[in-house]
Amino acid sequence: MSENQQLPVMLVTGASRGIGAAVARLAAKAGYCVIVNYAASADAAEAMVKEIGNDSFAVRADVADEADVLAMFAEIDDRCGRLDVLINNAGIAGSYGTLDSYTVEALERLWAVNLTGPFLCAREAAHRMKSAGRPGSIVNISSKAAVLGGPNEWVHYAASKVAIDTMTIGLSKELAPHNIRVNAVRPGLIETEIHASGGQPDRVARMAGQVPMGRGGTAEEVAEAVLWLLSDAAGYVTGACLPVGGGR
Repeated sequence: MSENQQLPVMLVTGASRGIGAAVARLAAKAGYCVIVNYAASADAAEAMVKEIGNDSFAVRADVADEADVLAMFAEIDDRCGRLDVLINNAGIAGSYGTLDSYTVEALERLWAVNLTGPFLCAREAAHRMKSAGRPGSIVNISSKAAVLGGPNEWVHYAASKVAIDTMTIGLSKELAPHNIRVNAVRPGLIETEIHASGGQPDRVARMAGQVPMGRGGTAEEVAEAVLWLLSDAAGYVTGACLPVGGGR
């Protein structure tokens, strides 16, 4: 086993772009071996692995598919033999629109990726962390939409993030006796590809005036909050939902 394989191991779901990619970069600089999960963007994931080093590698898995999740964790077991941190980042916004635009198919897919996926990954991660007997940490990527509601845009997405907040609080209490901390960050208006993928590429610029700090945030600023939650400085922090939204 190489020296780098002794590094603490972090799985970041949806790590090929946006906030996930920013977390992967910062975590690698902090000394983690990062497993870069992706669902479709293989080229971007492999480019990320090449960029960050530290024996990091990419694993394809649709987090909404239990068979994919089990195969991903089996590969982590085989290649690393440990897992110290899970970042539940993978998620979709769905299309922007009002209530009358939602379809059953779109809702089912959104619930599957944004809710079932994080639960499946947390289940598998917690099992390994408990078995190892080392301190572990889970950080869920929520959203300020959970408290703002997303009216006229993405109430369905906001509702899924409320569930992530509740999951964070509940699991933090359930896993605390096992020395596993569970926290969340709530990004606000952040410059990532999620807006363009939902058909609103100008959303951050258009809405920046609603932010008390007067600007959108960056994925790197969210990543800094995530890494703080993983640090010894946050050693007594669990069950927190940390807003990173410029005061909005």
